[in-house]
Amino acid sequence: MSRVAIIAAMAGELEPLVRGWLYERRDGVELWRWKFARGQWVAACAGAGVNQATKALAEVEKDGDVGLVISVGFAGALSDEFEPGKAYRASGVVDARTGERFPIEEGNKGSLAWTDPWVVTSPRIADGAEKQRLASAYGAGLVEMEAAALARLAAMRGITFRCVKGVSDGFRDQLPDFNRFIGENGQFRIAGFILYALIRPQCWPALVRMRENSREAAERMAEALLDLLDERGAIRKQNGYPDLKH
Repeated sequence: MSRVAIIAAMAGELEPLVRGWLYERRDGVELWRWKFARGQWVAACAGAGVNQATKALAEVEKDGDVGLVISVGFAGALSDEFEPGKAYRASGVVDARTGERFPIEEGNKGSLAWTDPWVVTSPRIADGAEKQRLASAYGAGLVEMEAAALARLAAMRGITFRCVKGVSDGFRDQLPDFNRFIGENGQFRIAGFILYALIRPQCWPALVRMRENSREAAERMAEALLDLLDERGAIRKQNGYPDLKH
């Protein structure tokens, strides 16, 4: 049976995809499964950062071998070319800490935007100045925090790797420093952030835009992932897959 591991940082990045999937939480990892006659899709998240992505994949692998690893989730745009609310399939991933590059072979784009950016994995959420530096240093179009770890693990195992990212914030968006609210376990301290944001009304318009961009990006990622996994829709049709619109 073919198993696919779909790894994200946060449940919100997966929500449109996993509606109707079997859910469980195990050892600090959230897991969703969709089984069909010849395989299984398993989505998992354990928090932000390379350590948490590694943990999520390891939890999926406890139940059996994986033939395909897909890194999914929100990313920041490193140029105006990549629009908030859209999803993109990466043509490669680069690790900002080591400079390692992991090219990704071509394949079906499905409903993805035509441009295939390189994605750079950073140990921190990038602000405006850092976005400019990363774009210049690595020639990347998007920045996030997990993909390079998963690309490396897939290469070590000799299995296929893919990367689909939805743009939550544009290149010129001015947002608060989210890094201070991410704990050592990769979890976002939402209560602390709400208190921080409540007394800074100047942040509210940007945060509202980011929320809407993220919602739209999650929907686009779900569509793109299903196009990637089930191009002709045969698996979904035969197994009564839930409609993404509900």
